[in-house]
Parts: sequence; C-alpha cells; structure tokens
Amino acid sequence: MATALMTDKYELTMVQAALLSGKAATRCVFEAFARQLPAGRRFGVVAGTGRLLRVLENLRFESADLEFLRTNSVVDEATLNFLADFRFSGDVFGYAEGELYFGQSPILRVEASFAEGVLIETLLLSIMNYDSAVASAAARMRIAAQGRYLAEMGARRANESAAVAAARAAYISGFDATSNLEAHRSYGVPSMGTSAHAFTLLYESEQAAFEAQLASMGFGTTLLVDTYEIEAAVRSAVKLTDGKIAAVRLDSGDLVSTAIRVRSLLDELGAKQTKIVVTNDLDEYTIAALQAAPVDRYGVGTSLVTGSGEPTAGFVYKLVSHESAGDWVNVAKTSIGKTSRGGKKHASRLITDGEAQAEQVGSAQLGRELQLPLMAQGRILNPGTDQDFTQRARLHHSKSITELPGSGLRLSKGEPAIPTWVS
Repeated sequence: MATALMTDKYELTMVQAALLSGKAATRCVFEAFARQLPAGRRFGVVAGTGRLLRVLENLRFESADLEFLRTNSVVDEATLNFLADFRFSGDVFGYAEGELYFGQSPILRVEASFAEGVLIETLLLSIMNYDSAVASAAARMRIAAQGRYLAEMGARRANESAAVAAARAAYISGFDATSNLEAHRSYGVPSMGTSAHAFTLLYESEQAAFEAQLASMGFGTTLLVDTYEIEAAVRSAVKLTDGKIAAVRLDSGDLVSTAIRVRSLLDELGAKQTKIVVTNDLDEYTIAALQAAPVDRYGVGTSLVTGSGEPTAGFVYKLVSHESAGDWVNVAKTSIGKTSRGGKKHASRLITDGEAQAEQVGSAQLGRELQLPLMAQGRILNPGTDQDFTQRARLHHSKSITELPGSGLRLSKGEPAIPTWVS
C-alpha cells in the first residue's frame, strides 16, 4: 500500500503556504490528461484507476510520517496538524479502467479543496502513468498475438512493486497469465511457471532434469528444451512422456526457424498436441513476426514492463478551475509548449454502428459518456475487492478495444485511431 510520503516535497510546501494565506480550502477542479499520445501510437489504455481509488480512500499521514516531517523541518506545526487529520474527501470522475484514451482525453477529474487536490498529485500520476504505459503496450501485444496465449514474465526487469502493477495492467489489456505470485494473490491474475535453465543445469543430465520435473508436475508441465541441444531435448521430452508432454519452451536463437524445426520434429515423433512456447526479449513486433511460425504461446518480459519503449503515458495533472467569491474561475498555463485549456471538461465518444468515429472534449456530448463518477466525498462509489476492480477493468477493455476502426489496430506508426475534437 502506498504511503503518504510517496510524494514530492513541494506538494506539502504548497499546502503550508495555502494554509497560511487562507486558500487551502478553496474548491478546485483538477484534470489528468496526456497532451498527446506517444509518437506514432494510435491509442492508449487507461490503467491503474482501481489501485488509485483504493489508495485515495485509505490515504493517511501516520504518526511516523508526521514525526519524520517534524524532525526534518519539512513543514510547520500548523501544516502538521492539518496533515494529522487528513482524509481525502473529494469527488473523482474518470474514464473506466481499461478504456481507450487519446491526446487531450481528460481521463480523471478531481473536484476537491486545493490542499486535497495538490496532496494527491504525485501518487495519482505515478500510478496512472506507469500502469497505463504497460497496459497500452500490452494491448498492442495482444493485437499482435491474434488470440494466442500471452504470459507476463517481467518481474525481474522492474522493481518489486512495479512488477505487481505491471502484471495487473497487462492482464487488464488481455494477457492470460503472469509469473508473479503476488499479482495472483492480490489481483487474481492467473499465474504460470515451471522451470528455468538453472534447474536443468543442476542435474547430471538433461534427461534426469526432465524426469525430476515430470515426477513433480506431471505431463501437463512445460519442458525447457534449449539448455543444450534442442533436437535431443525434444526427443527426450517426447520419449519420457510417450508423446504426451503438454508443451516445450524455446528461449534463444532464431525463434521462427527453430519453432518450425521443433514443430516438424514433434509431429514426426507423434506429439502433435504438444504446444510450443517462446520467450526471449519479445515485443509486439517480434510477436507479429512470429505469426507465420507454429508458435502457440508467448512469454513477454522486459519490453512489457518498460512500456515497449514508452515507459510513461505522459499524463499531467493541472488545476483548471477554482471558486472565487461564489463564482468559478477557469485557469490555464500559457507557457510555450506546455499550454493547457482551462475549465472543467466533459468527454464523450461518437460511436456509429459499433465503431468509434471521434472523441469530443468540451461541453458537447456526442455519444457514449466517458467520464463516470468514481468517488464521492472520498468514498469509492462502486466498491469491491481488488480482484473485482481488476476483472471489471479487463472486461471493459475487451469491449472498448472492439470499437476501434481497423486502422487503429495497426502496429505501424500512424495517426491516432480517431480524431479528438476539443471545444
């Protein structure tokens, strides 16, 4: 669980100054959005919302946090007293987790006091930026795989917390399983895993290693066949199981030619039902290139947990409106290259015959409303377990991705799948 100190110092110093000036309780509207999609990407996927809502509902400054702030003179006593009683009590509206987004999409809107809205900025962005980057990459890999089994295997390429978040985000975008057991326990993501090369190297022979694995896991396991000589390993796997081994895994070399060779050998030996699993630094492009090969399952690690070259979604969080003397004042940055639009915005998507045509950001409502009420007065509106949130997001994504026009499913660089109209 995130702690209140997983934030930037200036969030707290702004609160201190606002408390002193009397502005801390001013009602405000903040919005999170990406100014544009990563270059050449045709869509993004919103992920992390379920994790964020849970954090906001439980966010507290514990006694140890307050003592740290006091000892290090981060803020004054008046601010410490404010933080001691802090509970997020704002309203949150946003795109459903798993929804697609585009440049300028206001994926989250926070309506709260200035102090509350500022205090959650860093946590909000750190969760949404990473999870959405992974989910967006995962969706592209899901498209490339064309229905074949996808497993997330990137835990050793990310920090321990990010690894769990990445497994959840990938599952939302259609991955079938993860190697990460904490993601299985916390979010209900199905887990998978059998053995690595170290297991084979432990034994006096490859056959002895296979025998040990089969004795423990049965014929439904996957045998890693490229520790030494692949053909000999495949023959051994088939012989030991009378052709009933569930799958063999390839983790090196030219995967296309090797998979073709292994498939031919398995069929020749009568193991026609045995699946071929491939790993080894896959991304959406290598997965697409493997479509012509007899591959049944993919395991993806490094590229997935780093967003396949785009490790952040690029979301920013801006104050767009605040109350003053009973009226609402719209505000926006005007600095070069970082301009934003003031005022609370609504978002909808025009759908014709089940296909998305455009996204409208502004006051007009063209079709399906995208911003849904997520929290009211600091409480989650559609509560459930962490596993419930994850399953809802996965289901929502499976529906929203079908609304993309055919051009939006291309992996090549291009324009966003649909235009965004900002008014």
